Amino acid sequence: MTDKGQMNATEGRLKGLLVRGLGGDADAYRAFLAELSGHLRAYFRRRLTRLPEEVEDLVQETLLAIHNVRHTYDASRPLTAWVHAIAKYKLADLLRRRAGHEALTDPIDDEADFFAAPENESAEARRDLGKLLDQLPDRQRLPIVHTKLEGLSVAEAARLTGMSESAVKVGVHRGMKALAALVRRKA
Repeated sequence: MTDKGQMNATEGRLKGLLVRGLGGDADAYRAFLAELSGHLRAYFRRRLTRLPEEVEDLVQETLLAIHNVRHTYDASRPLTAWVHAIAKYKLADLLRRRAGHEALTDPIDDEADFFAAPENESAEARRDLGKLLDQLPDRQRLPIVHTKLEGLSVAEAARLTGMSESAVKVGVHRGMKALAALVRRKA
């Protein structure tokens, strides 16, 4: 089976388990969480090579977050994108916490940091960007999210979305043009 076929099969299996779990099948929901934990563990291990001790805590935090927001899952959308967004934000939270802790123990005297955008402004910007991205079709939104926001390679984004590498590149190009048009309309 090809990588794309394997990813589609995994997506379908996990999505089926979650949907059944949301319908009240406790065994399916447990199986969903158990299988998903292995995927999350691999995802975080690849990204936290310098912080391997954080992987298990991050897996548990992400599973808990998924459990707490499971009612928001829209079965007409790809499960991978929904789970990946939650995992990405948990990873970003960890990295922010670690950076904040290290800054407290080893302060940096840099005037430029004083004028950094306040946290609420960056949160508003992320929300605005999220609203704009939500207006794009998945074939444009997902390649942008994975390559431009998460820093994945085109090959990684292709594997994650089940698209070809050239389709990811086209999706990014067309999506960026569409975003620019949306921004111009809002201005």
